[in-house]
Formats: sequence, C-alpha cells, structure tokens
Amino acid sequence: MSDLKGLRFSKDHEWVRLDGNRAFIGISDHAQHSLGDIVFVELPMLGSVLNASDVLGVVESVKAASDVYTPIAGKVVQVNEALVDHPEQINEQPYESWIAVLETEDASAVEALMDETEYEAFCQEE
Repeated sequence: MSDLKGLRFSKDHEWVRLDGNRAFIGISDHAQHSLGDIVFVELPMLGSVLNASDVLGVVESVKAASDVYTPIAGKVVQVNEALVDHPEQINEQPYESWIAVLETEDASAVEALMDETEYEAFCQEE
C-alpha cells in the first residue's frame, strides 16, 4: 500500500481522512481493484444528513454497481463533481479521489475505524 498515514478504513472498504471537523470519504484501492474499471459515480445530495452506515452514493463499474456507505455521521457539505465526467479517477488515484466531504459533530468517531495496518490485515483475511 502507498503512504496512507492519517486515513481510517471501514470494513466496507471506504476510507476517511479528517481535516478538522470535515471528513473526506472515498473507496479504498482494494475496493476499486475488486470493482474493476469504474464508469459511473452517483454523488450524494449537498445538505444531506447521514448516519454512520447510510448509503453515501453508488459506484458502478464494468462488473457491478456497489453502494458506498459513510463510515461516520455528518452533513454533506461538498461533493467531488469531477467524478461525474471522470469516474476513472477513482481507479487511477483512489486516495486522492474522494467522493464527498461530511461535516461531522463527532470527529472522534473515526477512531473506531481501522488504521492502514489493521486494514491491510483485514483485506488479507478476506
């Protein structure tokens, strides 16, 4: 894996990067490899309030469509519009190609997620 310091991971293969009370969320390199070539990304609505484990959006590949779940609760304050025209960015740069940014009231919730070492071990067990 590349340098993933500061990222936290869910068992559903989403990643979270905190910047203050803002949580950038995307899918992991493992997830994009499993999906194959991504051809469409459905982004969440701005202003949506989501609980942890709610559907954040959908990623479609040549193989399948897969829901993306939010690992933490928050309000959608930004979406990555570039993915609408260039969904393949998730394949090319999964840790730079966030799907949405949530403003969270409980940034400590990310501590319950896996760090990169725990996530790597989790992926090897699957």
